[in-house]
Amino acid sequence: MADTAKPKATGKTGSRRRAARNNADSHFNGEKPEVLLDYYRQMLLIRRFEERAAQAYTQARIGGYCHLNLGEEATIVGLMEALQERDYLFTNYREHGYAIAKGTHPREVMAELYGRSTGVSKGWGGSMHLFDARTRLLGGYGIVGGQLPLAVGAALAITYRGSDEVVMCQMGDGTTNIGAFHESLNIASLWNLPVIFVVINNFTGMGTPVERSSAEPELYKRGSAYRIEGVRVDGRDVLAVRDTATTLVERARSEHRPFLLEAFSYRMKGHSVVDPAKYRTKEEAEEALANDPIAMFEERLTEAGILTDEIKKEIAESVKAEVADAADFAENSPHPEVSTLFDYTYATPVANESRRMPADPVFAE
Repeated sequence: MADTAKPKATGKTGSRRRAARNNADSHFNGEKPEVLLDYYRQMLLIRRFEERAAQAYTQARIGGYCHLNLGEEATIVGLMEALQERDYLFTNYREHGYAIAKGTHPREVMAELYGRSTGVSKGWGGSMHLFDARTRLLGGYGIVGGQLPLAVGAALAITYRGSDEVVMCQMGDGTTNIGAFHESLNIASLWNLPVIFVVINNFTGMGTPVERSSAEPELYKRGSAYRIEGVRVDGRDVLAVRDTATTLVERARSEHRPFLLEAFSYRMKGHSVVDPAKYRTKEEAEEALANDPIAMFEERLTEAGILTDEIKKEIAESVKAEVADAADFAENSPHPEVSTLFDYTYATPVANESRRMPADPVFAE
């Protein structure tokens, strides 16, 4: 179920961000236990994967930037469950969990973070630029909002060829304040394109609270200027995200028009691995921990008698082994050959393309 009630906007976070927690169902309305346990395992896998990535980053095994999905696991799994295999996904740079939930093997994701040739982007993309045409993940993008125009273009291509895929375009709350957001929503609405714009509202665009950076902090309303229907959902509830997103995806598929979905949840750590998040108060940090979506879901599953101690231990051990395997695979994979540096500059051959290395002469002898 969608939750359209806004967390109370006050100077303190105590009541503002806890609004939807008490609305969680105490039962699962006929959901199959095996499905619920699968969601739990996916969420735990993403959590443990990101924790291992953070460790590897501090050990200098991962270079560049590294932004983690910690605290957003329920949103990720719910969104990916709403998509069909044939649907396309565009994300920002916080995309490791999305790649895994969309179907990319954790080995390939971790190897990409390590910059190895067995990575999903052949080792040239790194943490922020995962790309997997097989699963129709068409990239993580390091430029804020850079994915939006491309997602609109993909949706236009779908419409042009008369097929029925849907594009989902994920972004952070800070993206709603830049030009590409407004331009993309405007064109998508004008041309009736099947794209779901998903705003992950973790309450803090880098280090600035949403209510201090957006004149309309209820972000799902920001599509109204373009006559795009917006919905808000509790991103800490995997079933609520799944059901709300599924409805919007299928409506976009059948009605051929865009939608805006805002999912709110906590970012449990700083903006990136190296961000100590000193802009957060002690109260805010404690509240984020208290709203851990995995712990909340685990509690509900336990109360319903679905997650026993034995099953919990079995899942935890299998996830631990899978993450360790991914890290070991990445560690022992080769680095890309320097000769492949320009292999993917263009999708098709380009006449007179320069492949000059830094030490090469400007003009060939």
